[in-house]
Amino acid sequence: MALNKLRKLDKNSAGVTLPKDDLRLEGLLDEDGDLEGENHVHIRRVDDGEWSVKLVEEIDDQSKPPKQGV
Repeated sequence: MALNKLRKLDKNSAGVTLPKDDLRLEGLLDEDGDLEGENHVHIRRVDDGEWSVKLVEEIDDQSKPPKQGV
């Protein structure tokens, strides 16, 4: 089992890296090993010391008003 270090990102958050091999299996990397496109994940606390990370296909932006018909 690989261990990844939890890192301080800024005053209000921390982060952890995802292994490139796993991202490659998901088709999220280009031929050069760089992230392809814009990708978003939903992180949810499941239990004490356990989180779920799920790739989100689309972001439903609740801040935008619904489109009006003409």
